[in-house]
Amino acid sequence: MKTEIIEHLGESDILLPALIAEALRANDRIKVRLSVLQAAARHARRPDGPAITLADECRSAGLEPLDGLIAAAAPSQDKIAAPGLKDLGQAIWDDAAAMLRGVVAGDAETGATAQARLEALRAAHTLGGDDALAADEIARLTSISDQGADSLHRLVMDLHKALNQLATEHAEENVAGAHVFGLRPEDHRPVEAFMRGLDATRKLKFDHPGLGTNAARTGTRITIQNDIGETDAHVVVIAVEPGAVTVTYTDVHLARAKFFTGLTRDFDIQWSGLDRKTAEGLGDDGVFYLVTGRCETRDLAVRDDLLEALGSALVFLIDWNKARKVLRTWVPKTEAVRILDWAARNRFGHRAFLALGGSGLVAAAVQHAAPGRIGFGERLDETLGREAAVDFLKAVLRISTEALLAGSSVRLARDRIEAELARHLERVEATLLAIVVRQAGLAREIAAEIANAIFEQQAGRPFDRARLATRARLREEKADRIAVDARQKVVRFGAAPGIERLADQVEEAVDELEQGAFVASLLPTVLAADLLGPLADLCAFAVQGAEAAASGAAAAAAVPEGHQVDSEDALACAGRLSELEHAADTAERAVTGKVLQGSFDLSTSLCALDLARALERATDRFAGFGYQLRNHVLANLAV
Repeated sequence: MKTEIIEHLGESDILLPALIAEALRANDRIKVRLSVLQAAARHARRPDGPAITLADECRSAGLEPLDGLIAAAAPSQDKIAAPGLKDLGQAIWDDAAAMLRGVVAGDAETGATAQARLEALRAAHTLGGDDALAADEIARLTSISDQGADSLHRLVMDLHKALNQLATEHAEENVAGAHVFGLRPEDHRPVEAFMRGLDATRKLKFDHPGLGTNAARTGTRITIQNDIGETDAHVVVIAVEPGAVTVTYTDVHLARAKFFTGLTRDFDIQWSGLDRKTAEGLGDDGVFYLVTGRCETRDLAVRDDLLEALGSALVFLIDWNKARKVLRTWVPKTEAVRILDWAARNRFGHRAFLALGGSGLVAAAVQHAAPGRIGFGERLDETLGREAAVDFLKAVLRISTEALLAGSSVRLARDRIEAELARHLERVEATLLAIVVRQAGLAREIAAEIANAIFEQQAGRPFDRARLATRARLREEKADRIAVDARQKVVRFGAAPGIERLADQVEEAVDELEQGAFVASLLPTVLAADLLGPLADLCAFAVQGAEAAASGAAAAAAVPEGHQVDSEDALACAGRLSELEHAADTAERAVTGKVLQGSFDLSTSLCALDLARALERATDRFAGFGYQLRNHVLANLAV
């Protein structure tokens, strides 16, 4: 009655904030009710499918849960029938009318056009007539056609856009940059918390539009809505109630919706499943996704921290899918998402990267810093290794943001990125030496198993001979594959040939040790102690040689970075390998002497001699590795 009197007096403007607030509440309700309508149709088509629940969405919009209607939906001839479907339809039309009233009050011309559309839609549909509705009518009501045909869903979206504009133009006040109306003084705190987070990262969108915020009190709730970017279905609505914060988020990209929920992982917020909604004309696959999160807390500090985190996260959703697609041309898609997550959590974002050229920025760095080393269309992880490629692209996003924030020239940013790539390419040598370390590790495993077999012989215990030979053969085959990989990468990266020689030396040592394991598997059950002693010494020297080779390669990897202690360690390992080779020579001669001077049978003599010589040859190869390692380190120190 008060509304009618005020309108009659020609003072309807005073009602505008309240009408807009009610219209926005109706927008929340109608979207959930349309989702219920779609869910009912889906359940009727596939009653044996997963249970569909929209209880959280209903509560967030101030409605009682409608899951019972969804569960009761069933096909009836060529229609979908469900108890309560008539009431649901009437409520949908009522919500649309409430939205229209808000628009008419603030923009008569837009309101008149929308009213004509609503009347035409009501005349064309039977929604709200009874508890049954044709499935194709549900599709027409909820779709957004690209063919020019109108729909209720399209009208609701247009009304919502108009209401947001009116809310901005006719806000009762501005709270920390948010356009708000109907708020009480105590309501400012959660809005300020959200805006504090939004303002902390807003600059990272640079010249991209978006991030406008409206807020209003709705009964006991404070509703905060942000438009994020320009995409129609990309919206976040946050409801702040006593004891709880509810977040409703819609997106045309499923991966981005998952990414958004991941940005709140530091908070105890429970996210519902990502529901797939039909909306032709939105996104490449014609659908959008809705997710609802709820955090229950009466701790106002925790609530404000969550709101601040939500506000600060939104800028990282703008052009997110575009950035993901660009990064996927250089690294696997899982790593692309990991890079974007890192950029968001460290507050660099990806908008500057896109603004400076995106993929072209990386391609230019490759062309100038690595001509001939990274082929056209070749991913960075195939050249630098996965972690190095990820680290480089993180640096690209960081440098891009720093450059735009500081107002630096694009040329300077490109130079810094090229220098970063050059540093990562220098580290390729470390990657190749890491391959050598893996080879040496396999050599040590074979030598250690031979040593264990000799130990068991000394103790008079049996050992698994077949297992010893088989495991050694498998390790030798693995070492061969690693060596082939190392040679290919040396050629591809244009690395120093000395690294290939190091890999070759270890590969030959592994071959000798595999032969030794084969011979050890054929040793007589009982072997004289005076033969077992020097054989055990040879095993120990082989194990120590493999360990020294691995340590030396690891130390050499750090020499280009200027660590003097690493060069000293690498040279010490080279010296140690020479000493072990001399010791192994002595032990091998001891075995030879025992065999030639003793009265062993032919089988025992041949096994002992072949095993000793295989182990001694392995230490020879490790000594050769030490010589090559010394030359490699000295060459790096001379640069």
